[in-house]
Amino acid sequence: MAKDLPTALDLPMVDPLPPQTQKYFDVCQEKLGMVPNVLQTYAFDIDKLNAFTMMYNDLMLGDSTLSKLEREMIAVVVSAVNRCFYCLTAHGAAVRALSGDPILGETLVMNYRVAKLEPKVRAMLDFAVKLTESPERIEDEDREKLRAEGYSDRDIWDIASVAGFFNMTNRVASGSDMRPNEAYHAQNR
Repeated sequence: MAKDLPTALDLPMVDPLPPQTQKYFDVCQEKLGMVPNVLQTYAFDIDKLNAFTMMYNDLMLGDSTLSKLEREMIAVVVSAVNRCFYCLTAHGAAVRALSGDPILGETLVMNYRVAKLEPKVRAMLDFAVKLTESPERIEDEDREKLRAEGYSDRDIWDIASVAGFFNMTNRVASGSDMRPNEAYHAQNR
């Protein structure tokens, strides 16, 4: 890994950052106490950074009947299947923060199947894992299980979209040896 870069790739940030990007990073620093390394990594190409943040913000913060916690739980179980160190660390911290339950965050990272979850949440996570492990095996029966738990077709779209996004980002993070900010490790324990 190159010194002071959050990945094994030598892709330094644009310097200086465009004013809008610098403002976004300043807001992250103010609200989170850090600029997440994923953002710093993408900042070698501002168009790629903007595309990434736009998709992330839409899926994780945009309109959905899925709660922010549910979306973060999907991120963690998908990342567990993919063994993505960056996302397990960052999104595990988010689950701990949003749930107020450090045990839940750790359980999802290790094995969501042993977590004490409502059947509806378990069905959502089972779908996300199946979509990650064997997408070609998703059938109408899988969607029907979600509908039986009360998920709408829009919810199913959102579950699939979040799972799909994290499958992509897990692969980019692993391929570049992206490292999480150290601060994530100690948060909300």
